[in-house]
Amino acid sequence: MAPSGRADANRRRIEQVALAELLRDPDASMDQIARAAGVVRRTVYGHFPSREALIAALVDSAVESVAQAHAAGRDGVDDPAEAVARATLNAWRVADRYRLLVALAQRSVTMEGIRQRLAPVRRSCADLLQRGLDEGVFSSPLPAAALAYVHEQVLFGLMEAVNAGTLPPGKAGRSAAVTVLIAAGVPPERATELVAGLVE
Repeated sequence: MAPSGRADANRRRIEQVALAELLRDPDASMDQIARAAGVVRRTVYGHFPSREALIAALVDSAVESVAQAHAAGRDGVDDPAEAVARATLNAWRVADRYRLLVALAQRSVTMEGIRQRLAPVRRSCADLLQRGLDEGVFSSPLPAAALAYVHEQVLFGLMEAVNAGTLPPGKAGRSAAVTVLIAAGVPPERATELVAGLVE
């Protein structure tokens, strides 16, 4: 393996271990992460100049995973309501793994940084919502771009609710999908029925 390949493998391993360590102990130091990864501290700092830079890299990976899951959920689905539900369920399954990281990142990366990273997902969501509004599947006093922000905040809010213990993790994905559909103007009974059909 070439040196660059070794470096890439080292970086990936450090990220994987760092995520596990930070989810176990949000105050884990770079020393702890280095020990857990089986490398010296200098190696960790060679890839990530600070703890904040490491957390930012983990958030980037999380956002990329969420974006891929969101795209896979809506891909090939003609009905906008079903596409929103599938995309939300898919995104939540991935986001749920990272919800403690998001809470941690808010201390160091800032929510504005997270929102910037999510901009491509938000644009795709807005396009899908606009199609649903045009077809009469959705009904909202908000334009699609604003409604996409509402959907994003619903997911962040539910992450915080799960972290705070006010929403059982097992119900959160279904709750997220139903909530975003209702926010888009889908009648509650229809939203609940649609999501139930997708998770059964």
